[in-house]
Amino acid sequence: MTTTAVRPIPSNPDPIWMRAYRGIFWDRIKLLKRTGSRDPNIVSTTLGERELVLINRPEYIHEVLVEQADKFHKSKEFKFYVKPLLGNGLLLSEGEEHKRNRRLVAPAFIHRRIRDYAEVMTEYTSRIISEWKDGEVIDISREMMRITLAIAGKTLFGSEVGGEADEIKQKLTFLNRYADEQLRIPIHVPLSWPTPRNNRVRSAIATLDAIIYRMIAERRASTTDTGDLLSILLLARDEDDGGGMTDKQVRDEAMTIFLAGHETTSNGMSWMWYLLAQHPDIQSRLQAEVRALGSKRIALEDLPRLPYALQVFKEALRLYPPAYILTRTPTEDVFIDGYRIKKGAIVMISPYLLHRKEENFPEPEKFDPDRFSAENEKSIPRQAYLPFGAGPRVCIGNQFALIEAHLATAMVAQQFSMELADSEPVEMEPLITLRPKGGVRVRLKHL
Repeated sequence: MTTTAVRPIPSNPDPIWMRAYRGIFWDRIKLLKRTGSRDPNIVSTTLGERELVLINRPEYIHEVLVEQADKFHKSKEFKFYVKPLLGNGLLLSEGEEHKRNRRLVAPAFIHRRIRDYAEVMTEYTSRIISEWKDGEVIDISREMMRITLAIAGKTLFGSEVGGEADEIKQKLTFLNRYADEQLRIPIHVPLSWPTPRNNRVRSAIATLDAIIYRMIAERRASTTDTGDLLSILLLARDEDDGGGMTDKQVRDEAMTIFLAGHETTSNGMSWMWYLLAQHPDIQSRLQAEVRALGSKRIALEDLPRLPYALQVFKEALRLYPPAYILTRTPTEDVFIDGYRIKKGAIVMISPYLLHRKEENFPEPEKFDPDRFSAENEKSIPRQAYLPFGAGPRVCIGNQFALIEAHLATAMVAQQFSMELADSEPVEMEPLITLRPKGGVRVRLKHL
């Protein structure tokens, strides 16, 4: 599809469009819906002195994320405001450094390792579910966060974080909102300035750093592979230069995976239960599938017999993709299907919009897990469904997340059904990830 025959990228002078694209950095979801209703494949406008290009066609997205991925970097705006928290880990590193880091991290996510993690996933999920009571009203988003935090802490870092879960969630939420706010405002106060806000930001990062560095110290004390991410990172040696990672490099990768390893999965499952609570017929079908296994604790080997549970989660990721906006910046002029995207432009891909294209997903607002049956999933066009990105920067933990969610979904459905405790719909909170604003309150019914 790449060509140098230049044609102008469509632009629209309609003030609604102008407000919509500028609004990407303000009321994002509302304006994404507005732009999505016009169904563009590619369109451009200006954002201050920068050109902003929205791409919403699978073939064009494939060019950006796969075919010409080496010509696109993460946008400098995203890097600037997220880097204080994540450092230079996989999410933000570029070029050869990113390739090297990915080689060093990859052994932690091979299939054999993930199979070993599955027992921990079921153990921690079972512990938290055992605390729930029949008729109780809970915030299911908080509970999903507890589950994924505990699993991330144990399987990835070999440590218990249950007692620190609320503090970690509080600090991450604050930093998530801080980074998002910085992306929205035109004038910024350097983080080094000792303002009350900046002091809180630095304190929150220091708290998380203390937890991560404590875990690193525990692993440094051992020279054996204990099976967790930190031990793998600390023992890893690059096949090209034979070098390993410093504590700072390990910290950056650990913080990146710690955040991605629980934040996105917990958000996806929170939205899934919100949808299931509104669709009792789908919830009943899920429970019937799980009941066929009997009362035994669900394990990894049972998952092939639970296809609908995974379909439900995948459909929730379609409607509420945690990574709802991806941004890239070309490092040189790039040509896609005759369109020239200039060096330095902000290229935006929105899975939230993409997943609602009628030609790829008929009745796109409908919650229909059968879209992801074995037969139907094959007909989804390449790059029309992007919950984990694509290409060389595809989420390295995507299989970990799918197995974790598959197990947790089935285990919860085995014991409980849910209905919404509030009549008002849950609003979306589009921070760095797409969260349910204020949580999701549900009433439990023990089966």
